[in-house]
Amino acid sequence: MEPIMAIVVGLLFAASVYMMLRRSIVKLVIGLMLLSNAANLLIFTASGLTRGAPPLIPEGAMAPLGPVADPLPQALILTAIVIAFGVLAFAVVLIHRAYEIVQADDLDQMKETDS
Repeated sequence: MEPIMAIVVGLLFAASVYMMLRRSIVKLVIGLMLLSNAANLLIFTASGLTRGAPPLIPEGAMAPLGPVADPLPQALILTAIVIAFGVLAFAVVLIHRAYEIVQADDLDQMKETDS
């Protein structure tokens, strides 16, 4: 399963870089969204895809009795999802405001309005 996930992560990173190199600001935000999802999937895959019980240790035991899921990568990914959603919401509002002012989606046309 890990080789398939590695290929999926690589494809997501490649697609996100391709989208961020486009001139449209909407495609830039879509690329940022894909990049954050690729990073989350990379963390999840690197932590190991172990199906197991919750990470609870029975009373009196020094270690878990069987295979357990690691809760740290899941907590990191959950935090990253919340932060990525906030960044995405801010970027959408910023794009909407920039489009109202410039009346263009092209980054080159937006750059001409700097002076």
